[in-house]
Amino acid sequence: RAALYSKGINPHMIVMSATPIPRTLALILYGDLDVSILDELPPGRQRVDTFHISTEKRSRLYGFLKKQIDSGHQGYIVCPLVEENDTDLMSATKYAEDLQKKYFKGYVVGLVHGKMKSKEKEEIMRQFKCGRIDILVSTTVIEVGVDVPNANFIVIENAERFGLAQLHQLRGRVGRGEYQSYCILKYEGKSPEIRQRMKIMQDTNDGFIIAEKDLELRGSGEFFGTK
Repeated sequence: RAALYSKGINPHMIVMSATPIPRTLALILYGDLDVSILDELPPGRQRVDTFHISTEKRSRLYGFLKKQIDSGHQGYIVCPLVEENDTDLMSATKYAEDLQKKYFKGYVVGLVHGKMKSKEKEEIMRQFKCGRIDILVSTTVIEVGVDVPNANFIVIENAERFGLAQLHQLRGRVGRGEYQSYCILKYEGKSPEIRQRMKIMQDTNDGFIIAEKDLELRGSGEFFGTK
C-alpha cells in the first residue's frame, strides 16, 4: 500500500475491508482516512433467519434440512475439527460419514477441510456449486470466498466454540441468492455467557453491532503485538 501511495503526489486511495471493525478500533487503524460504512444488503437479498438450538433437537433439525433439500436447495454443516480426537467436539470426517450412512441416505453428503490438497478442495466445491452435493460438511475453510446462491442453510456445530465475528462470517455463506436462508447455531453448555452470545447472533445480522458486542464480551486483545 505504501509503495503504491509513494508513486504519486497525494494520490486518492480507497481501502476496503469486508470485516466489520468496532468504531473505536477503526479510528486507530484508519485515523488518517475518511471512513464510509456499507451497512445494507445488495438488492433482492433477504435477511438470514438465525436460530440457536441445543444438541437434543438433532432429529427435528435433520427433518428441517431434508425439507430444504427436497425443495431444491443445498447447505453447509460446519464442524470445528477434521478428525476425531479425545475431545467432545464434532469431527468433520466422522460426522460426514454418519450423516451419509444414518440420517441422509439417498442424499449426497460431501466433505471439505483444510488438510485436503487444493485440487481436491476445488473439485468438491465445483460439485457443490453445480448442485451435485446436497450437504457440504466442512471446517471453517468455507469462511471466505465461497459463493453458492442456491445454498440456503448453514448449521454450525459447537457454535459456542466460535467467536461472534467468526459466526457472523460463516453465516455470510448463505443468503447469497434471492431465497430465504437459515443459520442454525447448535451449542452445548448452559452458561449465561453462551446463551447471551447465541442470543446476540439470533437478534441481529448487523456485523458492526456483533463486532461491538464481541469487543465488550471478550475484550480487545493486543492491538499491536503478537498475542
